[in-house]
Amino acid sequence: MSSLSFTRRALAANLFVFCILALSVARPGVAQTADDTAKILAGLPPAAGSPLEAITKQAGWKRHARQMNASWAGFEKNIATRIQVWSRAKLPPSPKAMIYMFGGPDFPHANAFYPGASVYVQSGLEPVGFAPEPAAISAAKLASSLTYLRRSLSYYLKHGYFITSHMITNLRAGKFTGTVPLLYVFLARSGKTIDKVEFVMLGANGDLTPAKDKKKPDGAKITFTGADGVARTLYYFSTDLSNGGVKKSTFLAFCAKQGTAGSLVKSASYLLHNRGFSKVREFLMRQSLVIVQDDTGIPLRYFKREEWMLRAFGRYVAPIPVFKGNYQSPMAKFFAKAERLNFRMGYHTGSGRTNVLVAEKAKASVKTQ
Repeated sequence: MSSLSFTRRALAANLFVFCILALSVARPGVAQTADDTAKILAGLPPAAGSPLEAITKQAGWKRHARQMNASWAGFEKNIATRIQVWSRAKLPPSPKAMIYMFGGPDFPHANAFYPGASVYVQSGLEPVGFAPEPAAISAAKLASSLTYLRRSLSYYLKHGYFITSHMITNLRAGKFTGTVPLLYVFLARSGKTIDKVEFVMLGANGDLTPAKDKKKPDGAKITFTGADGVARTLYYFSTDLSNGGVKKSTFLAFCAKQGTAGSLVKSASYLLHNRGFSKVREFLMRQSLVIVQDDTGIPLRYFKREEWMLRAFGRYVAPIPVFKGNYQSPMAKFFAKAERLNFRMGYHTGSGRTNVLVAEKAKASVKTQ
């Protein structure tokens, strides 16, 4: 064998070994973005040239994408788009910050009611969780994890709210745990681009510090942009909002740092009717310029007419049986001639049983605070 032939063969062999090593090292640790991951979880193709493009060829992901497309189309048609149209016509301009107590990962409603907010603060008992790199998961495990993810979303996409026990059970079964994967899906499906994700802890005065252990953070901070190119921030905190819980936490101090805000309360198990949640109720009434809520929110009796301008939309009916003790007689009278709605919100099925109370703080009350 000539030395030239030997050299060529050696080079070819070395090149082959290099390629194999490169593939084995690069695949699990490829450079990818949180936005790529969000799109994969949402059933949408990642950016062109993304290392995650190969996943879109997998049968499990293709099935996930088809089912997500169908479910999201129904949610947009029947709920999200109708709320967006209504909000533009009936609500004042969005305050800079919006606060969604008891909202969990429900970003679509926050975005629909307050599309112009710069900062979204959402909270619930659900753990923060995380979304591992899809490229590091086998095709079979990825397919099953995406199935559990769809199951955790199925009730919400049909009815507009979560049953927490269903959501937690399904998310524990797969690789995508907690709230962050659902926020990824909602941001991607809402046409947002995720720019940065940080896991954070709450300090003594409501200040944020980076979480040392990403598996046990207080919250997640997600920076994103929409079609308008404006950078916005979404925070999610896993926190107990009872009086005892907020006493041990600096979550309300963090919320106060965001300034006066718009608030949303829906499908909140009537917790704000309970004296055990009076601290959060008082905070919302003190901090909010506008409150949009269904009847599970702050009871009508707490809104003093000299401090708040109230408007009723939809139809007030008795709470579903499990919450029958929370019926408000004054609400029935106040909603007697309310303008009807063409969307549903809350525990009742159908738009004909939905009620929305819009409370705007009087300018005089804002100045005295």
